[in-house]
Amino acid sequence: MIKAVWMQQAIRLALFAATIIFITLLFPRQLSLDFQVKPGQAWKLEALTAPFDFAIRKTAGELRVEQEALTAEFPPCYRKDTGVAGRQLTAFEADFRDQLTTLPASGNFADVVRQPRTYLEYGKAILTRRFQQGIIQLDDAHRDKGKALVINLLEKNATRQITADQLLPLSEARMLLIDSLPLSPLPEPDFLLPLLERHLVPNITFDSTTTAKFLTDALAGISAYRGMVKKGDLIIAQPELITQETILKLSSMREQYRAENQHAYASWGMDAGYWVLITMLMVIFYVYLLSRDPQILKHVPSLIFVLSTLALYCWLVYWAEKTNPINAYFIPFGIAPILLQTFFNKRFALFTHIILLSIISFISSLGWNFILLQIVSGIVILLTDVNVENWTKFFRSIFFMLASGVLVMIGLTLIATGTLVSVDTNILVWLFLSAFLTLLALPLVPLLERIFGFTSVIRLRELMDLNRPLLKELAQKAPGTLQHAIQVGHLSEAAAIAIGADALLVRVAALYHDIGKLVNPEYFIENQSALQSPHQQKSYLESAQLIIGHVHEGLSLAKKHKLPEVIRAFIATHHGTTRVEYFYRKMMNERVTDDTPPEMDFRYPGPLPNSKEQTIMMLADSIEAACRSIRQPGEQQIYALIDDIIHSKIDMGQLEQSALSFHELELCSGAFKKIMKSVHHQRIAYPPAAD
Repeated sequence: MIKAVWMQQAIRLALFAATIIFITLLFPRQLSLDFQVKPGQAWKLEALTAPFDFAIRKTAGELRVEQEALTAEFPPCYRKDTGVAGRQLTAFEADFRDQLTTLPASGNFADVVRQPRTYLEYGKAILTRRFQQGIIQLDDAHRDKGKALVINLLEKNATRQITADQLLPLSEARMLLIDSLPLSPLPEPDFLLPLLERHLVPNITFDSTTTAKFLTDALAGISAYRGMVKKGDLIIAQPELITQETILKLSSMREQYRAENQHAYASWGMDAGYWVLITMLMVIFYVYLLSRDPQILKHVPSLIFVLSTLALYCWLVYWAEKTNPINAYFIPFGIAPILLQTFFNKRFALFTHIILLSIISFISSLGWNFILLQIVSGIVILLTDVNVENWTKFFRSIFFMLASGVLVMIGLTLIATGTLVSVDTNILVWLFLSAFLTLLALPLVPLLERIFGFTSVIRLRELMDLNRPLLKELAQKAPGTLQHAIQVGHLSEAAAIAIGADALLVRVAALYHDIGKLVNPEYFIENQSALQSPHQQKSYLESAQLIIGHVHEGLSLAKKHKLPEVIRAFIATHHGTTRVEYFYRKMMNERVTDDTPPEMDFRYPGPLPNSKEQTIMMLADSIEAACRSIRQPGEQQIYALIDDIIHSKIDMGQLEQSALSFHELELCSGAFKKIMKSVHHQRIAYPPAAD
């Protein structure tokens, strides 16, 4: 027994340890430098100083303006083709000689015929000077800038920057030729004019490829930073107003840190800090379960479900942080409190929701705005009494959850900016999608119920149907027992409502708590109609064992008919470890012999009730049966009997493991008295019917 207890404890601790390790691995491995701030807000934190040297990054707008200005003023590249001069001079000389051969026959240009060498050399000199000065062919995109245009002139392996007025456009070069050639010392310069015009071509042209390369290099050379912040420099003090400059410094600090540490693991100190925080929260959660909901700790599938829920939501937030453009506002956090309330209770659902969001606050980069919104949404779901078996209530709760989230967003936006213009519509879209996904709680209830062996409200409602085979059989074979069970259910329900316990659970459990009497129904007084009791043919021990056996038989039938474990627990505990008092006293009143059975043979095997609901049903079962035995019940008799039964249960130690307080016990006693008084009220005597 002790070994089994230690084994269960080891399993629970192992589950908690595994959850802690898993969640710790999801925590960010970098220093948290995400500050959720907006211009105009007051800095609410302590004075912030730079933890390291970092450069202040320019804004995207500043960089764009600089890039546009550089692009507009960037000098284009023009390349001087040094081979043009040689090719054109050679071609000019060939044309000159061809033209010269026609002159003697025509009789024109006699002076050219007499001294061709002079004219040839003069023409070549003109072309050489023009090519040396440079004849440029402007690109269409640069024509409007005229002579003010600055270009990068590429010649051989050198680059120099000049203005366009230092070069000759082709049109100007030809005009200059036309104007200057008549002033030459040659008697017949007209001979050279058409030849020179033909070979006066641009030797400087636009180089788009080199221009693009130079421009790209120049743009890359624009500094992305516009200042430095030294380690220890004050960034902002409390309560200064946050400016665009402050935001720029904060974002620059964060970006530089991430760039330098994107592949580096956090120091052992950061890991230790995360481990301490998650362990502390999980220890608090464990202590809460131990003191408030120990049945969850004892039921390993329930514990696995709860811890898996924590781990799953933490992983979803981690995944959302790593995924673009998925946002953590998209995650349906409302499903958790709905399921936890449905399978356990509202108080546990709220506490678990708070613990979950406390852990997630270290994983998410969305800040406390996100955490506040989710806390409020979860509280609203629980306050609106969400009910998965009532679609109207369920959809109403989802609506109020969504409305509360939107209101929180509006309120936070007004606090930050004073206007609704800056409400983040993307977050609103995520909230609508999250509310829609919360509807998945409906199909999840029956699925998880079967996987983890839970008993939901829907399942309990099904078990209440008196047409179920087991209850129909009870009505046929042991109708008195069924009537007793129904009355116990009414009593238990009233007491549960009085103290805020699970009234539906205890009422359903009452219907099944005596199903073991189906095996030998005639041995139980509520089913006996004959004057002679079958117990007269049995010894006191045999009769006691038959009575006690209905607990074991009930558990066998419950297992056979696949009743939930929570209902089986009521069957096992509804008599605790009390004695079958009637037969025990009968035996003790007779002469005691050496072979007198021990007192333990007349006791129920237990265990003792360990929840409020189980304790309520134990008391209700005894009270209902005892009140039936009063021949002329009066108010005082009923009240005294109820008090005696409750005190006797306390004296016998049957409530030692109960979760009921003395105040709650008094409330239950009042509820029992009220119901039993109404059941046994005096009725007026009706006159006999006339013949």
